Amino acid sequence: MTSLANHQVEELTHDIVQWGHELGFQQTAITNTDLHRAEQHLNQWLAADRHGEMSYMASHGIKRSRPEALIPGTASIVSVRMDYLPEPLQATLDILESPELGFISRYALGRDYHKLMRRRLQQLATRIENAIGSFGYRVFVDSAPVMEKPLAANAGLGWIGKHTNLIHPKSGSYFFLGEVYTDLPLVGVAHAQRDHCGSCDRCITVCPTNAIVAPYQLDARLCISYLTIELKGAIPASLRPMIGNRIYGCDDCQIVCPWNRFAKQSAEIDFIPRDELNAPTLVELFSWDETTFLKRFEGSPIRRIGYSAWLRNLAVALGNAPRSAAVTASLIARKAHPSQLVREHVVWALERHSNR
Repeated sequence: MTSLANHQVEELTHDIVQWGHELGFQQTAITNTDLHRAEQHLNQWLAADRHGEMSYMASHGIKRSRPEALIPGTASIVSVRMDYLPEPLQATLDILESPELGFISRYALGRDYHKLMRRRLQQLATRIENAIGSFGYRVFVDSAPVMEKPLAANAGLGWIGKHTNLIHPKSGSYFFLGEVYTDLPLVGVAHAQRDHCGSCDRCITVCPTNAIVAPYQLDARLCISYLTIELKGAIPASLRPMIGNRIYGCDDCQIVCPWNRFAKQSAEIDFIPRDELNAPTLVELFSWDETTFLKRFEGSPIRRIGYSAWLRNLAVALGNAPRSAAVTASLIARKAHPSQLVREHVVWALERHSNR
């Protein structure tokens, strides 16, 4: 462990917070490695099989909930958040309430946040190194078995709401999280935020698939974000009608959260929505070939799900869209698609329109 005198710890802590602000993070704070409560919650969640096909949630054992087991020597953690809301909330609602358009979770409208935040965190670590010399550290942005929300909550960046997202009382929940695991004996100065959800249950009642099975308990197997992003195979037929026009992720629980009236629109250029995603029609998106898909989503998190899953999601949304000649024609054009996954969802969509 890198040794520091008490006055150095206090001064460095102040500097880290300031440097984080200068690098574009809306908040930077420090916490220790204690995640025993989060570990209990994680183990219960896994035991109930609520992680679905996300086997990686269980494959790392205690490394996820014990930072010092993941990176030996870890003594403290720098936790940061960065706002990403790309547009006013009313614009988000307008898309969601237009069934002929494709709704994409607002975090994915611009460039992939992983690279931007990882680069900024590396710059923060370099500043620390320039100030005190070499020290042990590792930068993470949703890229390893890291319990980022409990760590951020412990650092005072917000509380975990009933929808299981982190909420800040002055910024809502539209932000990304990142961490620097360090061997520095830093001491956090912020206190954990008190839970302010109270009796509100809007996020629970609005969920299209009832994935929030109880306050603070999410069954990923029902979550539209899981179904459209993480799930590799067929979306359960019983859940398809509830997906509506959501073709990549779901923001419903955040949209209705009262605390997001304080959410601030991001000034980051990388988070500006791509032109083709501002108000895309389902028919137009479904017409893209794989080359177009890969080109349009270069540098986007959407690219990771692959072309077949993209068409799968669109087929479901088209099945839920108002019936029209254009919708029917676009589905028929994909009936003989090489992917069985795509064909299955196209047939379902056509049958759904026929049975109306």
